[in-house]
Amino acid sequence: MSQKYRQDGYLGTSDRPKESRPSQPRPSREGPRSPRMPGFHEVRRCAMCGVQLAKSFSEIEFSSHCPKCGADLHSCKNCVFFNPAKRFECSEPIPERIAVKDVKNDCQYFEGRTAVEKITTSGSQRPEDARDAFENLFKK
Repeated sequence: MSQKYRQDGYLGTSDRPKESRPSQPRPSREGPRSPRMPGFHEVRRCAMCGVQLAKSFSEIEFSSHCPKCGADLHSCKNCVFFNPAKRFECSEPIPERIAVKDVKNDCQYFEGRTAVEKITTSGSQRPEDARDAFENLFKK
């Protein structure tokens, strides 16, 4: 009698003898494989245009301006304590609300906001324009 269903799931364990597979030796490694994690770096960005500020802006002065859009950097939007969900939109106990958040002010609690970002690409591998990038895809 021929069996219609020959897959292992349809046969009982006693109906078919198990085939022994020859075990292949695994390649030995000298410890665990190290992950290829991207690096991280701390950056300051303008709250208005998002441009990365240079290292010279490590401490934001009262009269600092963004090099790209010219916005004031000593403002509520660039502060660590800016929080729209809090009273007067600030996490610190300020006595009165500052109405315009993107204009410079003389708040005593101001600290510049920094962000930790992944380093995704190196600047040397970025092509000059889109046409060069497209042609680089098909080079041999």
